[in-house]
Formats: sequence, structure tokens, C-alpha cells
Amino acid sequence: MNYAEIKYCDIANGPGVRVSLFVSGCTHHCKNCFNEITWDFAYGEPFTKEVEDRIIEALRPDYIRGLTLLGGEPMEYANQKGLLPFVKRVRKELPRKDIWCFSGYLFDREILEKMCREQEVTRELLNCFDVLVDGRFVEELKDITLRFRGSSNQRIIDVPKSLQRGEIILWQDENEKLS
Repeated sequence: MNYAEIKYCDIANGPGVRVSLFVSGCTHHCKNCFNEITWDFAYGEPFTKEVEDRIIEALRPDYIRGLTLLGGEPMEYANQKGLLPFVKRVRKELPRKDIWCFSGYLFDREILEKMCREQEVTRELLNCFDVLVDGRFVEELKDITLRFRGSSNQRIIDVPKSLQRGEIILWQDENEKLS
């Protein structure tokens, strides 16, 4: 697996300050994608143990809320295989950090109904996520007022609650619950 970029202090791709890993490779090719360069699976640098170590260290400070995976497409099968050991390591070494994933695949119809049935790695990876932002970017539905999404068709899904209840449960920021 290759990666295109790592942002060590990101505030745009999930709540709080985050470390964001942009993987390479995507077959969706959404019109006016914000990161078209990452469509190529060969783009960028190899995702090595040394890169993992740097990300783990960057996640350690208390002011870092969590890890965000995007791309490219983290849920492409080739990327899932590369991400699973790393995400499991993050869960083990930094259990208080949340993990977000952005995917053009639909959580219910494509990930649960198809990918999870075809590949065990998908279910394992999904079980490591706290939140999945799903759905392809649709230029005609672009809305810059949306939090953590580019177009109104995309959903912010609470993965553990959704898997537990067997239905899509949308994520709600605990800060919003207090107000």
C-alpha cells in the first residue's frame, strides 16, 4: 500500500486535532474530487513500519484526538489489507484515540452487504472504526456548509452503534449533545 500524504495537525477531517493519513488508490473517480492525484495506487510513498511508527508517535500527545483515514479510498481491498495491521496497532497502543474513515462506498449496501461477506479483512477493519463518513462526493450536491462532508449525500455514521443495532446510526458530536 502507498500513501499520498500525512497531515500531523489536521482540524478539517474530524473533530479536534487529528493525524490524517491519505492513502493512494481509488476507483470511484468522483467528478471534481478534491484529491484526484490519489486515484493512482502507485502514487506517493510505500506505507512502511517506519511511517507507522511516526504516525503512532504523532498520535501520542493528549491534544491529538485521533486518527483519520482518507485518500484515495481506504476501503479499496488493497488498502484494507495494508491498513488493518496498522489500525489494530493504533487501537492496542492508543485505545483512547478515535478512528475516523472517509469512504466513497456506502456503509450499508456496499460495505456491509457486499465487502464484509466477501472479505474477512473488511469486517475486522470496520470493527476498529469509530466513525465512517460514507458516500461518493457528488458535485451537484456540494455544500460547503456541511461539517466534515463535501456533499449532502454523504453520511457521518457511528460505526459501533450501527453494527450493534443493525441499522445506520448517525454520529453526533458529544459537544453538540451538551448544548
